[in-house]
Amino acid sequence: MTVFQTAAVLLVLAAGFSYVNHRFLRLPTAIGLMGLALASSIALLAAGAAGFRFAADAAALVSAIDFDAALLHGMLGLLLFAGALHVDLTELREQRGIVVVLATVGVVVSTVVIGVGLWLVGQLGVGSPLTFLDCLVFGALVSPTDPIAVLGVMKTVGVPRAIEVTVTGESLLNDGVGVVVFVAVVGLVYGSGHAGTFDPVGLLGLLVREAGGGALFGLATGWVTFRMLRSIDDYKVEVLLTLALVVGGYAMAEALHVSAAIAAVAAGLLIGNRGRAEAMSDRTRRHIDAFWELIDEILNAVLFLLMGLQFLVLEIGPGQVLLAFAAVGVVLAGRFVSVAVPVTVLRRFRPVAPYMIRVLTWGGLRGGISIALALSLPHGPSRDTLLATTYGVVVFSILVQGLTLGPALQRLGLKADPPPAH
Repeated sequence: MTVFQTAAVLLVLAAGFSYVNHRFLRLPTAIGLMGLALASSIALLAAGAAGFRFAADAAALVSAIDFDAALLHGMLGLLLFAGALHVDLTELREQRGIVVVLATVGVVVSTVVIGVGLWLVGQLGVGSPLTFLDCLVFGALVSPTDPIAVLGVMKTVGVPRAIEVTVTGESLLNDGVGVVVFVAVVGLVYGSGHAGTFDPVGLLGLLVREAGGGALFGLATGWVTFRMLRSIDDYKVEVLLTLALVVGGYAMAEALHVSAAIAAVAAGLLIGNRGRAEAMSDRTRRHIDAFWELIDEILNAVLFLLMGLQFLVLEIGPGQVLLAFAAVGVVLAGRFVSVAVPVTVLRRFRPVAPYMIRVLTWGGLRGGISIALALSLPHGPSRDTLLATTYGVVVFSILVQGLTLGPALQRLGLKADPPPAH
């Protein structure tokens, strides 16, 4: 199939599943699409086992799609910018301490706790065994919360604004740190053939260059775009400028070896706050909001469809299924530790919203980024196990945690803050 034909099939499936979900299931879009795609994958595998040829054709189509490249080097920048565009920077500043700690120290702590926990589970004879270093790779894979999944669920559940800003801000910022930790751990496991030998000083330098450089680059390109937006009043040109900022800026950031994800977030925060207030007319604001909301919805639909369809090409055995079940508990425990420690410390210096630890633990969803990182691993004896385990954690995260987050918040008595009085 050509690229156009593949894109056509995906868009038709996304549109069809979106219709079925909206018409009959009434689930949040991301959850409904992934659930329907996963159910379709299971049905196709059953049809393949019964000898139907079209099941093999469907698997061939999915295997031809480079999921990690499509997400990490394509859709991610657009989705992160669209999410950051609607984050209130004033509210984010109020939560900056906890957001920064969770997005940095929290990711490292989570990687270690999950890695050690999964290794201990393996020592008990549960599932397919992995080496200690393989378990650390898994910890790095699933430690960053997925901004796309988190934002999709946060749109549908009502939470106090402080918690929503914290969860959203952390998920937008921890990708760059998570990828740096992933690269460092993979370098430790695979040596110079993949990312070089492990070096703590080099890791710190890599983190500063990737995260700090990405933020500075995003602010610089966002500032240039802001000045251009302020000098004209034509919504068609201004929408095009924001699109060029994201696509061109993401490509340039990757070429400069700084975090393109953080660059997209920084640019989105600048345009969504100062740009919205000082450089756009009301008409331009409406069109830019509508454009990026549409981009966000379309790409989210395709992404969660792809995540469900990935089940068609996974190599899964009984031991891997058992390990995936165990990994769900390990990941939740690692998330709890990485959240509870910094929140408990920060609570001594500033007020923290009630039930913050519980909401951050259960609301820290994993998604396509974890799958994409797993798919980027070099082929080897542990890759299939790591990929299947990661997929199991992501499916549980989105379908179970995503569906139960709203009811859990209601049981805790947490409600969305009322809109400000005018």
